[in-house]
Amino acid sequence: MGELVERLRAGLPDGAVAVDPDVTAAYARDMAGFCAAGDPAVLVFPETVEQVQFVLRTASELRVPVVPQGARTGLSGGANAVDGCVLLSLTRMDRILRIDPVDRIAVVQPGVVNAELSRAAEALGLAYPPDPSSWESCTIGGNIGTGAGGLCCVKYGVTAEYVLGLDVVLADGQLLRTGRRTAKGVAGYDLTRLLVGSEGTLGVVVEAVLALRPAPGPQLVLAAEFDSVDAAGEAVCAVVAAGHTPSLMELMDATTVRAVNEMARMGLPESTRALLLVAFDGPDRRERLAAVGELCAAAGATAVVPAEDRAESELLLQARRLSLPALERLGTTMIDDVAVPRSALAAMLNGVAEIADRHRLTIGVVSHAGDGNTHPVVIFDARDEDETARARRSFDEIMALGLELGGTVTGEHGIGLLKREWLARELGPAGLELQRRIKAAFDPLGILNPGKVL
Repeated sequence: MGELVERLRAGLPDGAVAVDPDVTAAYARDMAGFCAAGDPAVLVFPETVEQVQFVLRTASELRVPVVPQGARTGLSGGANAVDGCVLLSLTRMDRILRIDPVDRIAVVQPGVVNAELSRAAEALGLAYPPDPSSWESCTIGGNIGTGAGGLCCVKYGVTAEYVLGLDVVLADGQLLRTGRRTAKGVAGYDLTRLLVGSEGTLGVVVEAVLALRPAPGPQLVLAAEFDSVDAAGEAVCAVVAAGHTPSLMELMDATTVRAVNEMARMGLPESTRALLLVAFDGPDRRERLAAVGELCAAAGATAVVPAEDRAESELLLQARRLSLPALERLGTTMIDDVAVPRSALAAMLNGVAEIADRHRLTIGVVSHAGDGNTHPVVIFDARDEDETARARRSFDEIMALGLELGGTVTGEHGIGLLKREWLARELGPAGLELQRRIKAAFDPLGILNPGKVL
């Protein structure tokens, strides 16, 4: 790999190329468990589009794999190194190039942190709604790569719905511009939508045109306690069937509620088998919240607690925000990401509980209930080989359950390394072959993030 490093050092600025094994190893993986990471040849930090093009041209000429990376907060192994690769970190391309209140767009580089864009938009009375739980550290490029979601997707949608256009460097170094900067546009195939969620396997995003919305008003939150998951699932279906569109609708199972109680002493009753949080941010939010409270009571809620103001709302939401930290206190965690139809939400949670019992494991579930996206969190002792093996089996059984219920193996985390086998099961032979042909059209040498997704 001497020629590779020499050429990269000759064409990139000082400090943009790292080969120290301790440094490259620190960048070799994302946050996913059960995913192998290879030994990278070199780590590069480009700062301009031209530098990214140079890296891709060099890698293409030398037939060296390239793994694009953002903040490495992903949970599927999509940013993990492969042996002998160039790790292409885009974190130094972190400028917000433009925010236009008239066209309601933001033009950003891929290394912009989600929360920084949100705050910049908010200062102009606008909002960028996609809000992954890692929004304070994850980057827009990573969000685009995985098709990230968040808590507010039930009303405002996921990342793909906000990406209007992209500048993408292809495997051979060519610069491709897709999409538009206009409110409407249907010219040609929708390559923008194809690239969102492609996890760096089709090209490297170097600039994005994102749609913005007027900033919503403050939201009010309601908490409803249930003594069964079935009753909570019935309430979720009733809220949607009644025509309500909450800005947030989150469901926590008994394991998660208990873990949060133990960590934060929130005073939730031990009898709570499910906790449903519902929020509205429109001008009629109080009326909507009252109507949802009645629907929850009719479904069997044992307690319904509506917030009176923003401060009380934040207190109620604290339980959801503490869910993952509370579960992480119990052991090593493996976070799944399976979406099912809303009508199957209770069946999914009950099925996960049965899987946990069968494998003698603790599995907590937090769900974006409004869109059926569940996050079962498998907890195990990584030092115990038998328990680790049971955790892996339970993880696979959870994905099988999701497919049986008419769902998908990933709602917002992506496929990466972790779920390649399960993508094949979900797509079927014809779908998988077509996607491989698309990959080959974009990347005929197969150097872009090889071994991921397909």
